[in-house]
Amino acid sequence: MADSSFDIVSKVEWQEVDNAINQTSREIATRFDFKGVGGEISRSGEKIEMKANGEERVRAILDVLQTKFIKRGLSLKALDAGEPQLSGKEYKIFANVKEGITTEDAKKVAKIIRDEGPKGVKAQVQGDELRVSSKSRDDLQAVQALLKGKDLDFAVQYVNYR
Repeated sequence: MADSSFDIVSKVEWQEVDNAINQTSREIATRFDFKGVGGEISRSGEKIEMKANGEERVRAILDVLQTKFIKRGLSLKALDAGEPQLSGKEYKIFANVKEGITTEDAKKVAKIIRDEGPKGVKAQVQGDELRVSSKSRDDLQAVQALLKGKDLDFAVQYVNYR
């Protein structure tokens, strides 16, 4: 019998990110506590920029964005927000949307699988994803359960289950 396998990836659904940003923008425009603070949110590429005329207001915009991320099923681990910075008369927060697993993170996950996972499970790094294979599908499900129990600092999805 051939080996079964799946890939561990860290991907973001960009349409959902855009939807979360658009919902945040609409909420900023209609909420009473954002009237007259110059609140604004925009995205260019993987960078999200939030602006307001007060530090607490720009943090509130980030909070609204995080809420929208959660409601749309996006992981907050994919959102890497910085601290508010004063730029002229307004405060800005820049946030990056992280996608893909770095080589160091893939090696950490492979080590966890090797040390704590079932015997006979192999993990190999392939670009920005990690292929996990085994003869037993039960072992692969055990690996998924093991990784869900770990607090990894990046979002994880399982694809190409064969």
